Amino acid sequence: MISVLIADDQSPVREGLALLVEADPALRVAGQAADGAEAVRLARSLRPDVVLMDIRMPGMDGLAATRALAGPDEREPFAVVVITTFDLDEYVHEALRSGARGFLLKDAGPALIGEAVRAAAAGDALISPKITTRLLAEFARNRPPGGRPASGTSGSGGGAASSVPDAPRLTAREEDVLAQLAAGRTNTEIGAALHLSLGTVKTHIGGVLTKLGLRNRVEAAMWAYETGRMPIPPSRT
Repeated sequence: MISVLIADDQSPVREGLALLVEADPALRVAGQAADGAEAVRLARSLRPDVVLMDIRMPGMDGLAATRALAGPDEREPFAVVVITTFDLDEYVHEALRSGARGFLLKDAGPALIGEAVRAAAAGDALISPKITTRLLAEFARNRPPGGRPASGTSGSGGGAASSVPDAPRLTAREEDVLAQLAAGRTNTEIGAALHLSLGTVKTHIGGVLTKLGLRNRVEAAMWAYETGRMPIPPSRT
């Protein structure tokens, strides 16, 4: 059973998410929090496998709570999945930097919520094509001129456009896997697209993360956009 802590300031939303989580026989609700401070306290006491974190909450908001539980200074970061009403909420960009592993909309439904929770619990991350690729593209579009990748890495690898040339070089296959990952595909979908086994996909992703000094696939996807590997679509109007 995968234990899930739900953090949202609206009681009906918490209860609705709890019902969706409990509907999955592989998941259970470990607890519920009404704000970020309570989420941090409960996470540290209950040690859930995954935290579903709303962003806009009173007091300590979801961004601060995500940073406290999954930020770069955390030696044993929690698996935090941001769940939000807004598919282009500017705060989600900061959540990426703060260690969030993935994103869901609150109307995602039980199948996608279950998939995201299981991925996060396994040390993976769900990058939903519906929202995350747009968020990452918007982040890349609005980065300062000459800005460096958010992870703190120093540049880009083989063959892709980048203004920072001194990062470790990725192999051609690692580049292929990274592009698929940044497009929002799961490991299973990447394997099918590139005719690779699931174990080989995980090995390549691990190689990318190690070479670039990144912690998870969300940071890798962000890096792909920041370094010009992924084309940035036009802004939505």
